[in-house]
Amino acid sequence: MQQLILGSSSPFRAELLAKLGLPFIAVSPDIDESPLINEQAHQLVQRLSEQKAQAIAVQHPDALIIGSDQVAVLEGTILGKPGNHDNAIKQLMAASGKTVQFLTGLTLLNSNTGKIQSLVEPFEVSFKTLSLQQIEYYLQQEQPYQCAGSFKSEGFGISLFAKLNGDDPNSLIGLPLIKLVQLLAAEGIDVLQPQ
Repeated sequence: MQQLILGSSSPFRAELLAKLGLPFIAVSPDIDESPLINEQAHQLVQRLSEQKAQAIAVQHPDALIIGSDQVAVLEGTILGKPGNHDNAIKQLMAASGKTVQFLTGLTLLNSNTGKIQSLVEPFEVSFKTLSLQQIEYYLQQEQPYQCAGSFKSEGFGISLFAKLNGDDPNSLIGLPLIKLVQLLAAEGIDVLQPQ
């Protein structure tokens, strides 16, 4: 099997990929993640997932490289990482009682053949109607200031939600494993067979 590389510095994505039981290394891609002028959210995450994989391919010419990128979208506006407490309050107050769509770009690049498989996986989160006091309490507990949308669904953030809707709950954390298994199969890797 070719070397499998996760093009991400996210410990959450690494934890997810480890579920598949495949040996891999994680390499942090160094790319500019700024959106292009008039670029839609789904275009942004697909482009960035591809660019992350391509950036790593330069140093690893015979590998299967996974690139992934995610954004949260509320009423047509991309929610970035809040960065601090005040911005997190604003994001969660805006999301209160509403549905936020998470779009995850996923790319599998075979750097030996140049074959690239790329897709965007949607996942929706419907928030409870939240009070400022509830939001403050949540933020004090988890401090999700480096998480798009200001929460960690794999942690206490689950308490903020009324409903989740999507094909793969792993997508919400940043790596749609069901789709990744399909992409790997197209490269001849069956995760249900010994490697």
